[in-house]
Amino acid sequence: MEQLNNILFTHSYFLRFDPKQWEQGQPYPPLGTLYAASLMRQNAYQVSLFDTMFRHNPYEVMDTINEIKPGFFVIYDDGFNYLTKMCLTNMREAAFKMCKLAKDQGCTVIVSSSDSTDRFKEYLQEGADFVIIGEAEHTLLELVNAIKSGAEDVSNIQGLAYIKNGEPVKTFARPVLKDLDSLPLPAWDLVDITPYRECWLKHKGYFSLNIGTTRGCPFKCNWCAKPIYGNRYNSRSPEDVVTELKLLKECFNMDHIWFCDDIFGLKPGWVLHFAKLVEKENLKFRYKIQSRADLLLDKETVQALAASGCDNVWIGAESGSQKILDAMDKGITIQQIYTATRLMKQCGIKPSFFIQFGYPSETKEDIAFTIRMINNLLPHEIGISVSYPLPGTLFYEKVKADLRQKTNWTDSDEMALMFSNTFSPAYYKQLHKYVHQNYHAHLAKYNLVELLCNPFKPNLKRIRKAVSVLYHAPATIIEGVKLSKLEKVS
Repeated sequence: MEQLNNILFTHSYFLRFDPKQWEQGQPYPPLGTLYAASLMRQNAYQVSLFDTMFRHNPYEVMDTINEIKPGFFVIYDDGFNYLTKMCLTNMREAAFKMCKLAKDQGCTVIVSSSDSTDRFKEYLQEGADFVIIGEAEHTLLELVNAIKSGAEDVSNIQGLAYIKNGEPVKTFARPVLKDLDSLPLPAWDLVDITPYRECWLKHKGYFSLNIGTTRGCPFKCNWCAKPIYGNRYNSRSPEDVVTELKLLKECFNMDHIWFCDDIFGLKPGWVLHFAKLVEKENLKFRYKIQSRADLLLDKETVQALAASGCDNVWIGAESGSQKILDAMDKGITIQQIYTATRLMKQCGIKPSFFIQFGYPSETKEDIAFTIRMINNLLPHEIGISVSYPLPGTLFYEKVKADLRQKTNWTDSDEMALMFSNTFSPAYYKQLHKYVHQNYHAHLAKYNLVELLCNPFKPNLKRIRKAVSVLYHAPATIIEGVKLSKLEKVS
């Protein structure tokens, strides 16, 4: 019975298995995992964490299993991190291996992730006893309580998949949690924060941690999957968030926060109230968020973001073509992207763009519109991807017939186009290189002009960017020639 009080949590994201992210060196602790562990501990379970982030391979979990001898082994991925939503095959294979290793040691194996929600049959075949579908904390608590009490029938527990009579079955879906403040704060004490801090300081010169203030997204972009938190939007109170910020500042003295919500501060008045609380508590930190252009048109809201420490906002600009935005059901206009970007810059916030190429029906003209938008607005950063079909989305259903055998990337840098489109997969990979060089060339030219216009206000960072035009301008030409050759082949 003592074993049934003992839960070993882990997750399936191995930073070393993702070369792009390993090189960037900006890891975040598995926030979703820490929430689940905290709730189970609040309910008198002994909880431990095997953090895979800096591990070399899944076999390393064996030492911890043998030491702790848990009754339950729970692979609980961080549903707040976009990297886990991508369902990278490197991580899936690692999860399968850990399922088998724990199963062989007599553990009851439970899995909760975006990938297992979409592919629960495969996870059950690979050693999982149960897969939790959707938002998982309370399903996990109810399931573990039932097993501990000796229950043989769990069909009345919402949000489960398991094997019954030799076949995989699913129970009814569990409604999403509305009162997020009812959850205990994440079990931050389970994480060895030292390697995270060292990695951040080495690569970025500051230390960042992650906080979630909301769950879900009510918008209908047809390529965006929401397997864990769904289309419902629920928010923590500003007071609860500030309590966690104070805890992190006191325990870890972070410099920066990534608010990892799909959409930050959507609830009317939330941002203004939050800004007042941050000022009242004299909290000093910088943060970045994800938002939408149509939510950043009100000057008072943008000023409140800036006043509370926001220095970088990532928006899903996606495309400079209104035709493509409409095809995506994005619900924004090109003009809103321009207006929001300029307003953020006026208020001292750095706007950054997610850009997506390769959406069905995109033409060379649409691509040119996107490049022109980037050059005109010069965001602080750009993140470029090709359209990526995730199960459960309308976009996936549109291209399903054209999907090749490959349906997921191996790691986040693969950039493989997995369906037939206007141009070849090689073209889109080259387009990625060209747009980045072109963007940096325009940034360099902008900084050069600023230096010439203000020669008596030299800035070392600006000088470096201006001088980089000597590299990026010819590199843009070279990458453009390669792109033109691939366009003719496609």
